[in-house]
Amino acid sequence: MSGAGERSIDAAARGPIGIVGHGIDLVPEGRIAEMLESHGPRFLERVFTDAERTYAESAPQRRAERYAARFAAKEAVLKAIGTGWSDGIGWHEVEVVRSPDGVPRVRLHGRAAEIAERAGIERWALSLSHAGGFAMASAIASGPLPRS
Repeated sequence: MSGAGERSIDAAARGPIGIVGHGIDLVPEGRIAEMLESHGPRFLERVFTDAERTYAESAPQRRAERYAARFAAKEAVLKAIGTGWSDGIGWHEVEVVRSPDGVPRVRLHGRAAEIAERAGIERWALSLSHAGGFAMASAIASGPLPRS
């Protein structure tokens, strides 16, 4: 779910739910490792929220992999919204959080949340993967389909 807060959705009252947007992104983990090495805390604070940094730093041997997956997720979410990094959206406005059972979730803030709401996006499905030195994210935005 996205937006400023959690809210329940009565699907029967709103009609059918469908895909509003889909974004994918692939990031070489080595690219993120280089950014960590060359820009350190400045890069981390600019791009990742406190919660994202805490999670990535909790497993030092998988640090670059975890940051790369979250970087890819931010890019994929903005592709699904349809804006990319335009419209005044900042890095911290797209956040990857973990549900209590460990599933990655999208949380939007500020301008990103406003644009998603205007686009009718009410739910997110996020998948993250790592293999062969790459991190991949797929973000699917869904919401009510227009009534015909």
